[in-house]
Amino acid sequence: MASFTVIYDANVLYPAPLRSILMFLAQTDLFRARWTMDIHEEWIRNLLLKRPDLSREKLEGLREMMIRAIPDSLVTGFEPAIDGLTLPDQDDRHVLAAALRANAEIIVTANLKDFPTENLKPYNVVAQHPDDFILDLIDLRPPLVLTCLKEDRMHYSNPPSGLG
Repeated sequence: MASFTVIYDANVLYPAPLRSILMFLAQTDLFRARWTMDIHEEWIRNLLLKRPDLSREKLEGLREMMIRAIPDSLVTGFEPAIDGLTLPDQDDRHVLAAALRANAEIIVTANLKDFPTENLKPYNVVAQHPDDFILDLIDLRPPLVLTCLKEDRMHYSNPPSGLG
């Protein structure tokens, strides 16, 4: 049974390979993964800026698949807390507000500088780089995490049969 909750920041959902690994891990009982529609909008918007060949419709479909894959993943009702929070990048306050609303202990983010320890400590929340998060999960349950990593890799290397 999951014993802790994490918020995935948009920057860890933006790169497809990392998003895929984090989704496989989120479907285990190691932790509860959470996000908001604002977080989804941020990664989708930024990805479309870099990859105009992708369609918003396809990415929104992927977002809906992610939400369905992780029951209770969507955090709502966090908005009233945003204005009372202070972070170096004021645009990241919604992530901390969502973490507080979800009772998350960890914000998984590649932008650690935007979530300084001194700003998070009063809320008993820590920011953790996705690499460190995954390594900690390996320490927690090595066989389960390695299975997730193998499953993730398999879906890239084994295309469906009967395509020819």
